[in-house]
Amino acid sequence: MGWSCVVARAVALFLMLSRASALTSDIFAAGKSDKEILDNLLKNSRYDKRLLPPVDGVLTVNVSVLLLSLASPDESSLKYEVEFLLQQQWYDPRLRYSNQSHYDFLNAIHHHEDIWLPDTYFIMHGDFKDPIIPMHFALRIYRNGTINYLMRRHLILSCQGRLNIFPFDDPLCSFALESISYEQSAITYVWKNDEDTLRKSPSLTTLNAYLIQNQTIPCPIKASWRGNYSCLKVDLIFTRDRSFYFTTVFIPGIILVTSSFITFWLEWNAVPARVMIGVTTMLNFFTTSNGFRSTLPVVSNLTAMNVWDGVCMCFIYASLLEFVCVNYVGRKRPLHNVVYRPGENPVTQGDKKRESTGAAELVSCTACTGPGACTHTANNGGVAEVRKKEPPHPIRVAKTIDVIARITFPTAYAVFLIFFFIHYKAFS
Repeated sequence: MGWSCVVARAVALFLMLSRASALTSDIFAAGKSDKEILDNLLKNSRYDKRLLPPVDGVLTVNVSVLLLSLASPDESSLKYEVEFLLQQQWYDPRLRYSNQSHYDFLNAIHHHEDIWLPDTYFIMHGDFKDPIIPMHFALRIYRNGTINYLMRRHLILSCQGRLNIFPFDDPLCSFALESISYEQSAITYVWKNDEDTLRKSPSLTTLNAYLIQNQTIPCPIKASWRGNYSCLKVDLIFTRDRSFYFTTVFIPGIILVTSSFITFWLEWNAVPARVMIGVTTMLNFFTTSNGFRSTLPVVSNLTAMNVWDGVCMCFIYASLLEFVCVNYVGRKRPLHNVVYRPGENPVTQGDKKRESTGAAELVSCTACTGPGACTHTANNGGVAEVRKKEPPHPIRVAKTIDVIARITFPTAYAVFLIFFFIHYKAFS
C-alpha cells in the first residue's frame, strides 16, 4: 500500500512537471515580450517572493561598488558626499527561462516589487542625500536564473579623523552592508571577484575631495554590529588639501609673526612705529585666525591649530611686551653724576674733569695709619681702595635688550616651526 502511494505521487509530480515544461515552452517561445515572460514566471502559483531562493546551502550575494563621484568635504562636521553604484548578484532557480527566447536577459524594473530581493541596508554611514527612485536602479534576470540588481546611492558619510593633529590627519569614512533579517546561516555577502578595492568610473569627479586609498573588506567581528549576520565594509581614506592650509593659515601666520620682529630693529624711542606694528600684527592675526576657525570642527581636545594659534599669538604679544620693557628702561632717569656720550661708555663728571686736566687720580690709602688723612697716587705702590663701578646708562641697557631680542626671537620661532611641522608630520 505504501509503495502504491509513492508511485502515485511520483506520477502526479511527473505530470505536473510535464505540464509546466509544456507551458514554459509555450510561454518562452520567440516573439514573447519580457513582460509576458515575467508575468508568467512570477505567477503566485509558482513563485513566492517571501521565500528565499531554493539553493543548496547558503545563498551567496555577490557585491561590487563602482565609485562615481566624491563631493566637497565639510570640514566643520567631517562629512563627505559619495555617489556610487551598488551591484548585487545572486542565483534564483525559480526564475530560469527557456533558451527559445531571444532575450539574453529580462528587464524586470517594473516587477521590482514582485521579486525577492536581498534586504540589504547600510550601517555606519551618515544620511541618504536622496531616496531611491525607479530610474536610479536596474534589475535584470538572466537565462540561468542569475539576478543582477544595480542601484545608485548617494551617501553623506560621517567620517572619523584624528582631530588632535588637525589639519594634518587623514579622515576615514566607512559604511557597511548587511542583511537586516537573514542571518549568516541563510545569506552570506561576498565581494565579487574578491575585489579588495573599489572600482572607479572613468569619468570619476572628485570636486575637491582627495581620496588617497580605499578598501573593501568583510566587517571585522569587533566592528560588526551583530556578529551572526554577514557584513561587508567599505573604507574610504581621504586627505586634506594641505596646500590650502599652508596658503591660508600657516604662511600668513609666519608673515605676521616675523613682521612683529621688525620692531627690534627700530630705535628704542620710536614709540608710534613700534606700537603700530605690534598692535596691527596682533589684530590681523586675531582676524585671520577667527575667520578660519569658524569653519573648523568644534572639539574639546587640543589640536594642531590650537597649538599654532597659541604659540604665534604668544610671539606677537611677547614682541609687544619687549617694546614696553625697552621703552620703560630707556626712559628711566639716570644717576645725577653720570654723563652719557654716544659711542662711549658712561663716565662720571669727576672722571671727565680729571681726563681734561690730565691730573693724576688720588685715592684713599688703607695702608696709612695715624690721625691724619693720607692720600697719594694710585701707582705709587700703595694699596688703593677700588671704587664701585657705575651702573650702565638706561639707554644702553634698552639698546642691549633690543640686540638680544633680534637674535632670540627669530631663533626661538624657527625652532618652533621646525618642531611643529616635524611633530605633526605636515609634509608626510
